[in-house]
Amino acid sequence: MGLNVIDAKMLSRMFLAGAKNLEHKKEWINELNVFPVPDGDTGTNMSMTIMSAAKEVAAIAEPDMASLAKAISSGSLRGARGNSGVILSQLFRGFTKVIREYDEINAAILASACDKAV
Repeated sequence: MGLNVIDAKMLSRMFLAGAKNLEHKKEWINELNVFPVPDGDTGTNMSMTIMSAAKEVAAIAEPDMASLAKAISSGSLRGARGNSGVILSQLFRGFTKVIREYDEINAAILASACDKAV
């Protein structure tokens, strides 16, 4: 039997794993940035942004969806660095506007949150 819903605890773990992965891949992302100029800081800026949110997420002992959404949204906005960090924080803001209304998210809610993020 497969997993049909994601609760706040699971989403918290998923977010922290994603943040760690982005942190580990930031140099690779930096090398991708060649347009309009190869400034080489996109991965670093995105990493600093998501790690700011991750710090707030990790500080929640027993997350519920509302507290998790607030930590992701406000943490990423406060930690946003550069254009890529600001854009990432706004993607998280849109995503969390949807998920904060639920105790658990299913595929339809996840799709709606991703659509709102865009």
